[in-house]
Amino acid sequence: MARYTGPACRLCRRAGEKLFLKGERCYTNKCSIDRRNYGPGQHGQARRGKASEYALQMREKQKLRRIYGIMEAQFENYFEKAARKTGVTGEMLLQLLERRLDNVVYRLGFALSRAEARQLVRHGHIQVNGRKVNIPSYLVAAGDEVSVKEASRKIPRMVELSQGFRTRNVPKWLELNPETWTGKVLALPRREDIDMPVEEHLIVEFYSR
Repeated sequence: MARYTGPACRLCRRAGEKLFLKGERCYTNKCSIDRRNYGPGQHGQARRGKASEYALQMREKQKLRRIYGIMEAQFENYFEKAARKTGVTGEMLLQLLERRLDNVVYRLGFALSRAEARQLVRHGHIQVNGRKVNIPSYLVAAGDEVSVKEASRKIPRMVELSQGFRTRNVPKWLELNPETWTGKVLALPRREDIDMPVEEHLIVEFYSR
């Protein structure tokens, strides 16, 4: 599948806020938003008129898509699936995205960015209920256990990450056992459990045009 391979910081500058796409760098003074908080490109600092309603909806949709690192067609599929579910469509959309295996790996602290988590999953370092799963878009369910393969725990990068397991702020719908490198899905995430700076109703309005 095609994937954006350009500068991640450019996406944050376009959104006008941190999307935390580069892990540790986002928490340092090297973050592009802290250094150049204006749009990318030669006209990035130029004044622009008030954004239209459509532009606001589009930007919100693009922001959420970039946060989770998924392509347009896949994002549309998630929205269609969310629209068929019982409940508020915007909240169902966020729930589906949060349930992605690469996101759960990131939330548990096994990776410092979703891109790094996606790579760990693709390379076969992650297990779900004791079985290897190498599909980043795999949707976890309540009761599932997500763990790092025992052989993979000796990789230098994983050893480095394990030092921060105990201080990781894990969402309420997940439970982390740093001793066994295992996380458990306690329940499906609710909107109040998702600390996502996004106005999902604008995305619903965008697809409802």
